[in-house]
Amino acid sequence: MFTQYERTLERFRDIIAFGESFDILSHTLSVGDGEVTLFYIDGFVKDAQLEKIMTTLIGEKTLLARDAFIRRLSQIEVGVEDDLSRASHALLSGQTILFSSSFPEECLTLDLRTYPTRSLSEPESDRVMQGARDGFVETLIFNTVLIRRRIRDTRLRMEHFTIGGASGTDIVLCYMHGVAKKSLVDEVTRKLRRIRPESLTLGFQSLSESFLRGGWLNPFPKVRSTERPDTAAAELVEGAVLVLCDTSPQAMILPTSAFDYLQQTDDFYFPPLTGTYLRLVRTLIFLLSVVATPLWYLAVRYQTVLPPSLSFLIPEESAIPLLWQLLLVEVAIDGLKIASLNTPNTLSSSLSIIGGLILGDFAVGVGWLTQDVILYMAFVAVATFAGQNPELGYALKFVRVISLLLSAWLGIWGFAISMVIFVLLLLTNRTVTTQSYLYPLIPFSPKALLRLFVRVPKYDFEKREKKNAKEP
Repeated sequence: MFTQYERTLERFRDIIAFGESFDILSHTLSVGDGEVTLFYIDGFVKDAQLEKIMTTLIGEKTLLARDAFIRRLSQIEVGVEDDLSRASHALLSGQTILFSSSFPEECLTLDLRTYPTRSLSEPESDRVMQGARDGFVETLIFNTVLIRRRIRDTRLRMEHFTIGGASGTDIVLCYMHGVAKKSLVDEVTRKLRRIRPESLTLGFQSLSESFLRGGWLNPFPKVRSTERPDTAAAELVEGAVLVLCDTSPQAMILPTSAFDYLQQTDDFYFPPLTGTYLRLVRTLIFLLSVVATPLWYLAVRYQTVLPPSLSFLIPEESAIPLLWQLLLVEVAIDGLKIASLNTPNTLSSSLSIIGGLILGDFAVGVGWLTQDVILYMAFVAVATFAGQNPELGYALKFVRVISLLLSAWLGIWGFAISMVIFVLLLLTNRTVTTQSYLYPLIPFSPKALLRLFVRVPKYDFEKREKKNAKEP
């Protein structure tokens, strides 16, 4: 028996390449007439609990059998594993592995894990004027607890997957049984079991790219996400499916629709009338951010047909053509964003003032830009921050630039063609699920479409459950 125990240890050491990594540690203890060996990764283990377990084992006069071991370690989560490959994955996930000569062909997995994590502070990219101030972090179990805290219902399901080849990343599929459509849950589950990425080291982004193998030339976002647990819980109650990825402070919300980006968390922390107003304003800003500069360019180009009341739209003469001015400022805005991201927090405010005011004023003074261009592009720059998704902001930017170029080339017909391209991009955008990206417009659902633009009071939870329960 003791020889079998040594062979098992030797095989496990070979699997984990023991001795070649400084942070994989091992302790062998003599217990009674037998021996116990512990393997763990430095930095993943709660030192106080591990020391307590080792002290308890050393104090034993006889080596305990497997079931007696489990009873003695009842204060922590203990599992039994007879597959050394799965045991090595548990070790690399942060668990402590215990081998004993009293059960030489098996091992125990002890959950003594502790992960380095930041505080559960409000996400920088999704702030609210009133409401909860906590947010998801990079530790998966903390994120599931934040959802459980808000939904205390036995219908809440959290299914675990391990995906990612080298990374072996933990994934959780979260949904409300009987509330989320069964076809949606089955579709996402099937995709999770089918994908075989080399790794998920970039977490959420790697997972979304694994779901979709093509269609990335379309700039519109294909996956909606949130860093707020209150938003995630609200989506679950309304029938959505969430995918949580370890090391990512985001929850993937499925299915995804273009109209979902018109909603924000703040809408639900205000009364229905205020929430409706905010949505309508946000929708108007999104549309204006796409067409404002192309329409102004067309107005300047065809100024001879403008009525006198719109003469204020005509800018002063400049040495640089108007189209090139607009394109120059489009690039300059992105340059300022990149510089701001790479600037220390103590200097970022100063950079914004210098870039936005001084550089713009000098550009007007030397004749590179006109004041009108600065005004309209300032509106466009501010409008991009009306949405929480930066990917959507860049998608609208690309459409706006295409519209400018086509308007300069073909005039009014070019603008019309660009709007057709805009609609086609929305129609053909692929998402993780089979639902249309333009739902509830295509297929048309008047009630769902009304709820997107009008913030209505919360509806009866039981009605949705009964409706989805009828689906085969």
